[in-house]
Amino acid sequence: MANWQFTKGLHDIGNGCYAYLQPDGGWGWSNAGLIVDGEENLLVDTLFDLRLTQEMLDTMRDAVPAARSIRTLVNTHSNGDHTFGNQLVRGAEIITTKATADEMLERPPEHLAALVRDRDQLGDGARFLYEMMGKYFRWDDVVYTEPTRTFDEQLNIKVGAKQVRLVKAGPAHTRGDLLVYLPERRIVFTGDLLFMGGHPVIWAGPITNWIKACDTILGWDVDVVVPGHGPITDKTGVAQISLDPYADWIDSERIILNVAALYREYGMTERPDVMTLWADMYRFHQAGLCNCHRHPAPSHPVVS
Repeated sequence: MANWQFTKGLHDIGNGCYAYLQPDGGWGWSNAGLIVDGEENLLVDTLFDLRLTQEMLDTMRDAVPAARSIRTLVNTHSNGDHTFGNQLVRGAEIITTKATADEMLERPPEHLAALVRDRDQLGDGARFLYEMMGKYFRWDDVVYTEPTRTFDEQLNIKVGAKQVRLVKAGPAHTRGDLLVYLPERRIVFTGDLLFMGGHPVIWAGPITNWIKACDTILGWDVDVVVPGHGPITDKTGVAQISLDPYADWIDSERIILNVAALYREYGMTERPDVMTLWADMYRFHQAGLCNCHRHPAPSHPVVS
């Protein structure tokens, strides 16, 4: 497996492509990407709030002159940690799948802001969401910024002379996941179809689609794989899953969400709402079932 450093900031992965990483890769600490050719550019995802997205954009502009004005943004899926910074590149063309655009509209930033604001009245689920994410990110100043271009299955675009394939692979993690593949550069940005070193989250499913997405990546000629969370990898990171390292993946409480997703896939008609599942994850922690003792506490600053 490639030995990339998992450090915060912009990493040059070659051929005019860059990955922006945010350790530790846990709840909300997502990755993004940048593709440039000449004066043309494409940003893969924004971050979970305006402060972090602005910091990323400033870092990119300082290191890569062609990134001073983002022309195209691709959202790999609907989750806020990949879309809530969209307003900072409002002049860009924003591309995603039709399913992702629909899902973004259903879960606007003010929804999460309200959960944090009213957490004491909403119970254990909202309080646990605050402890995992809400205290590290600010959402009350985020303005929903919709995509300007959508597609259904595959869209081929160019960044300068670089060929970029946008390939729908959802529903899996979410309803409209897509992969950003540069066949000539042998690079893929996976969004949250790949978590490295952390438990994945099945918000939508089915799991068979997720396996199919991994098989798609493994079938491509790829040297560099940039996951939605965690360190840069190669195809080994997509294929290698065994029970031993699984026990050390962060965010082990997500097993609650994933078991619920599997029950849905297998025909269960009762559908617990999301906040009930967050409350179940809280109880998972309280019972000492998480593997938190294996990992140092994150040192992320708490927002006021």
